[in-house]
Amino acid sequence: MLHANGEEAMSTPGHYEFEAHPGPSMVDGHALAPATLSLDAGHSAARESVARAAAHCTIVAVDIEGFGQPHRSNANRVRIRRGLYEAMRAAFEGAGIPWLSCHREDRGDGILILCRAETPKSLFVDSLPGHLALELTRHNSTHPQEEQMRLRLALHAGEITYDEYGVTGYSIIHAFRILDAPSLKVALAGSSAILAIIGSEWFFDEVIQHSESSNASSYVPMDVKSKETETRGWTVLVSASSATRPWSGGSRIPRQGSCTRPARRGPRR
Repeated sequence: MLHANGEEAMSTPGHYEFEAHPGPSMVDGHALAPATLSLDAGHSAARESVARAAAHCTIVAVDIEGFGQPHRSNANRVRIRRGLYEAMRAAFEGAGIPWLSCHREDRGDGILILCRAETPKSLFVDSLPGHLALELTRHNSTHPQEEQMRLRLALHAGEITYDEYGVTGYSIIHAFRILDAPSLKVALAGSSAILAIIGSEWFFDEVIQHSESSNASSYVPMDVKSKETETRGWTVLVSASSATRPWSGGSRIPRQGSCTRPARRGPRR
């Protein structure tokens, strides 16, 4: 849907192209729309609907570095946000990831993006980094310093539950915990990179290291300690000079602490 000014209107929960609820649910013989369905555990139909509302998605969480810095005015922040959406949409489409079929939720200084399970996950590490670096470079080249941006981006996948308010699930929480890792923020702040990517252990084990075009050797392990979460992520820094097609790899973040990349790893206990 488009506004009168031609800009795309954001969809509301339940109106994305992939529907969380495959059909109306029945409670006491009455059909209820997804937006009004009671989630009362006492209703068997409601419990069944919650189960149907769960779906496996690729999770992309992105955050603008230093969005709230005092040297930026609210007008600067509006232009940065517009630039973020334009860059993300162009990068997704350029990488072959259908932007309009993704569930998107605005987070003020970032975006939560959920992509269909059938979208090849390799696209998020083979093609997206180079395309996104290119779009960020284009934005920064046409805006003053107060409106330029660098991004942190987290990649994860898992089960997402839809309800009348939007989406929830531990997988989303985990994606934002690794995105907010202090060690990732420090790594980006101390570099000239335009983009810092962190993949969850699951995403590295199942996607990054098996893709011949992801430059998996550029990723290094990083300890993540964020709120209740202690885990490990796999990170790479992407510079403006990496804004090429196809993606040709980024710079390595120096190894920190005792994190080493073993030759063979079993399940994390």
